[in-house]
Amino acid sequence: MATPRPARACRVLLVGDVIGKPGRDAVERILPELRATEGIDFVTANGENLAGGMGLTTQTAGGLFAAGVDVITSGNHIWDKREIYPALETDERILRPHNYGTDGVPGRGWGVFEAADGTDIAVLNFQGRTYMIPIENPFTDADRLLDEAADALPPVRLVDFHCEVTSEKNAFGIHLDGRVSAVVGTHTHVPTADERLLPKGTAYQSDVGMTGPLHSVIGFDPATVLPRFMNGLPTRFEVGGWPVVFNALRVDVDPATGRALAVERLRRVLEHA
Repeated sequence: MATPRPARACRVLLVGDVIGKPGRDAVERILPELRATEGIDFVTANGENLAGGMGLTTQTAGGLFAAGVDVITSGNHIWDKREIYPALETDERILRPHNYGTDGVPGRGWGVFEAADGTDIAVLNFQGRTYMIPIENPFTDADRLLDEAADALPPVRLVDFHCEVTSEKNAFGIHLDGRVSAVVGTHTHVPTADERLLPKGTAYQSDVGMTGPLHSVIGFDPATVLPRFMNGLPTRFEVGGWPVVFNALRVDVDPATGRALAVERLRRVLEHA
């Protein structure tokens, strides 16, 4: 049974990093029914690991859109498949982290979209810098975007923060509290049990977790990963198999104020392909 939502709320679902074909298959099997039974108005999913575990292609992106994903966010692996570069310029539904800047970098880091209930929703994509490539500061970059685009941004604002460490994610959520509707972390592929409503009305989770092989090392076949820990030799990672776990965060938002009203972590396991 679907959880009752607050009156007049817009219900959004933020899906974690989708890993390869098993993750795509899980989204295609779960999401259409979930949208219907839970009354989901809008869905984002991080797609940087869609194509063989690294990168995104137009074909794999199309599969997510067909399954009911409205916007694909990403992170550092968005650049792994060069064929997606033109689509970053032409398909507004595919985002890359905003703080890569604009100097010779294709694509965009935010957009405004319409949910099924008619609510206008802004989706913003940023990337952390601790233990990652030193791109522009996501904190000051977010400040500039929120200040300069204030008139263009609707009250409902969803943020995917693709980041390595929980402290940076936590700080980013607190920094944006009250200015956006939700801040969810991606990249580490392991869901955190800290989903909550921050004091000024922003829904937060340090990492929403992956949608991918359950018995794996963050989505990859352990046989292709363990040698790196055993003897340090390079190996070619391969996406793991079934069963597959589906992780997402559901947030109910007041369309008038953009304030998050309720938050719930969702987890489903599919045993067989």
